[in-house]
Amino acid sequence: MDLVTLTDPRSPASEAYRTMRTNLQFSSLDKPIHTLVVTSPAPDEGKSTTVANLAVIMAQGGRKTIVVDCDLRRPSLHGLFNLNAEPGLTNLVLEEAAGQEVLQDTGVEGLQLLASGPKPPNPADMLGSQKIDRIVAELAGQADIVLFDAPPVIAVTDAT
Repeated sequence: MDLVTLTDPRSPASEAYRTMRTNLQFSSLDKPIHTLVVTSPAPDEGKSTTVANLAVIMAQGGRKTIVVDCDLRRPSLHGLFNLNAEPGLTNLVLEEAAGQEVLQDTGVEGLQLLASGPKPPNPADMLGSQKIDRIVAELAGQADIVLFDAPPVIAVTDAT
């Protein structure tokens, strides 16, 4: 996995992420997108790499961006940004931390990461809780766009 948008910003892959950003912005002219979930059918299809690079491109385009690792079984965003996995989302759900305490600066201006936090015994129940709705609303109020890296939909029920 690679943050090509940082390591090789002039590459065709980086340009493809800029095109994706532009397409998302134009597709939502009448009703701007404030949250976006990225998932895949199966594991290891590149969803985490995609959401991380899209987050970088969104931030570089001047949008205050938060990327959230909701893959509580196999979190990887913290590794892409060379940050800690904890504290994170699970700490917020369990009310062990406040929002600003768990957001990590990524080194990209305008981009923060909410890592997964400690792996819970019941990820689907945690992601389906009403507390998640409150957390999503709070995050959406703090950024122009919040991107969620969700688990694959076929492998587990967490993403649904």
